Formats: sequence, C-alpha cells, structure tokens
Amino acid sequence: MIPFRKYIAVVLLLFPGSLFAQSVEKDFPQSFTVKISNPLKAKRQDILVVISPEQIAQVKKQFNDKAFVVIDNGKEIPSQFNRRDKDHAGIVFVLDQLGASESRVITIRFHPTASIPRTYQKKTQAELSHKTGGEWKNREYIAGTFKNVEYLRVPPEHKDHSWFIRYEGPGWESDKVGYRFYLDQRNAADVFGKKVPEPVLQQVGLEDFEQYHHMQPWGMDVMKVGSSLGLGSIGAMLNGSAIRVEKTDSVTCRITENGNVYSSILTQYYGWKIGNKKHDVQSRISIHAGTRLTHQNLTVTNDVDSLCTGIVKDKNAKLFTSDGGPGKWGYVATWGKQSLNDDELGLVVFFNPSHAGGFARDKFSDVIRLKPVNGKVEYYFAGAWILEQSGVKSEAEFVDYVNKVAEELANPVTLQINR
Repeated sequence: MIPFRKYIAVVLLLFPGSLFAQSVEKDFPQSFTVKISNPLKAKRQDILVVISPEQIAQVKKQFNDKAFVVIDNGKEIPSQFNRRDKDHAGIVFVLDQLGASESRVITIRFHPTASIPRTYQKKTQAELSHKTGGEWKNREYIAGTFKNVEYLRVPPEHKDHSWFIRYEGPGWESDKVGYRFYLDQRNAADVFGKKVPEPVLQQVGLEDFEQYHHMQPWGMDVMKVGSSLGLGSIGAMLNGSAIRVEKTDSVTCRITENGNVYSSILTQYYGWKIGNKKHDVQSRISIHAGTRLTHQNLTVTNDVDSLCTGIVKDKNAKLFTSDGGPGKWGYVATWGKQSLNDDELGLVVFFNPSHAGGFARDKFSDVIRLKPVNGKVEYYFAGAWILEQSGVKSEAEFVDYVNKVAEELANPVTLQINR
C-alpha cells in the first residue's frame, strides 16, 4: 500500500494541472473568455490587455472585481483591476507574447460575491513623496521627513531645488526602466536607468538630490534635462522655441494606480499660459510590466494649436526621425553616448501621424509638433540604457526596437469577448 503522503505527491506529480483547475473552478465558479489576436505577421511580446467594465458587463453583469483570476493556457497570470484610472479602467494584464498572426483565448474566472485577493510579483510602481513636519522658509522646505502620498496640490512656494518633493517629482517604473518628472515650474521628464528588474524608486532620493546622479547598485539618473524638453515632456512652440508647462495658476498630482502590472499618474495643470492665452491640461502617464514605454494621454482646453514634445539635444547622439504612415507610427529618436554615465542611451518619442504637425528644432530640443483632436492627443516615450538587463546594446538594435514598436502601436491587438 502506498503511504498517504506519497500518494498525494504522486497525484500532484501526475495531475498538477487538473488539481489546479479544480481548485480555481471551486474558488471562482463563473467565467468568460477573451480571444486576443495579433494582426501583425510578426511576433510581439509583453502585450498590455485592458478589458473595460463596459465590455465585461456585456457578457457578465454579475462580474466581481474583488475575486477574479486570469488564466492563460491553464496557468494563472498576474492581473489587476483599475478603478481610478479612467483611461485604462477594468481588468488589466500583460500577455508574455503572441506569435505572428496568432490568436489566443484567455479565461477570466470570478466569484460573484466573495472577496479573494491575489498576490503577484510587483513589476510596476508609481509614487509621490514629499516632506512633512518641517517648514517653508521662502522657497525652501527646511527639515521634515519624506512621506508617500496619493495626492498633492503643489504649494505656491515650491520651485526647483526646494527640497520638498523626493527626487523633485512623482516617479513611475516598470521592470525595465524608471522615470520622473519635475513637479515644479520646469515640468520636464527624466530617465532613471535600471540595472535590476525589481522596483527601486522607493530608495531614490532619501539622502540627498545628488546621490542618484552617480552610479548606485540599482542604476542611476542617466539623462541631463537642462532647459530642454527632456524626454516626452509637455511643451508648446512659442516664437520658434519650445516652452514647458512653466507659468500656471495651480497644479495637482495624483497617483491613480500603483499596481503589480500597471501604474499611472494624473496631473492637472490649471491656467497654463501660452502667449496671451491660458489653458487647462490634464496629463495621465502610465506604464505596464515588461515595457520601456510610457503612455502619455493629454486633454487640453481652448484649442491649443502649438502643442509639442521632444527630446533633449546632445552632440554625442545621432538623430533618427520618421513621419510614420499607414501601419506605422512616427517617431523622433536619438542614440549615442549621451547618458550621464558616458555610455550609450537611446531616447524615443512615438506619435500618431494623425496628431503630428511636423518636426522642429530649437536650441535645446529636437521637437515634434502635436495637433490635438477634439482637445485630446496621445504619444509614447521610452529610454533604453545599455546597462539595462537584457537591454539594447547597439545602434542597430535600438533602431530595430524603435521600428518594431512603431509598427505595433499602429496595429494593436484585437479583443473578442465571449460568454
């Protein structure tokens, strides 16, 4: 007779999938499926999938976002439910890959009434941390300790180097790269190169604002922004030069998602002055696991026809541009020894050709003009550092990466949701 423990071990060895399926079906008795199709005749990886509440309600009105799992080929994969991000609300997960012209059926299982939280490895992060317990003396915040918050109305005293916000603004990251933007009159985005896949922003800027400009075990700030558009910063063309979101009536910032597979930040700029007109701007930046791409969604009031974004100019970097077209987004990109570590760094902004108004250059930046449609415009940007794990190692690899992403953005996967 086989001892009971050995019998269980044999069963687990011979029928692991069956036992998993039985357990999942018991805990999550209801389900629906999603067919995800790749329209490209090329393999793609780390694909963000978002199933909106409206799409879910069409097939399962009783869906419960507090007790669900996503099953891919018999295996549970990390997922989350976005409640506060209105641009990407609903079930969110990342497919590891889809082959050329491949379709895959994913199963969503749920319990209609229970609360069954799931824990996954954290591969994205968004945070905002400022000092409390100190005091303002003119434009500097003296003493105090940093505290992470979900929301901040930027104090009128706060300017660059006020020592109030940790690493001077909100940060966001994936397992590949990190970013921040200056939440002050500069409002420019910067890149944190990462040598490790785990989240690192929580340890950045705790001691001082200089340490992360030098190599740390996790990586470093790899880009010099100066007076430029940095990487993908919000700007406008005025008298032949790109200006950033500098003159405003007020600014608020909120962490809308800080999840394992997706994170986002919502910033509201009220009364941005461009020339003689003022505009309100809503910016949502987001990132997901497995990607370098930051997605920027903008909503602008008062018919702005001078919006732009771009990349810092560097004499050590080679410039690449594409207008895009049918089946491919456009881009402005640079590659070369332009990092603060004096090694190779690739920078790129991708734009929808239907939102493009042409390339430009000023003293500090390579620029792409943007034309909002019904007050909205979107673009993506990415940094690719040579010391990134499994990263881009040459100019040729970087150009291949840029062209591949440009094609994927123009040809997103399609979803078919079934009962």
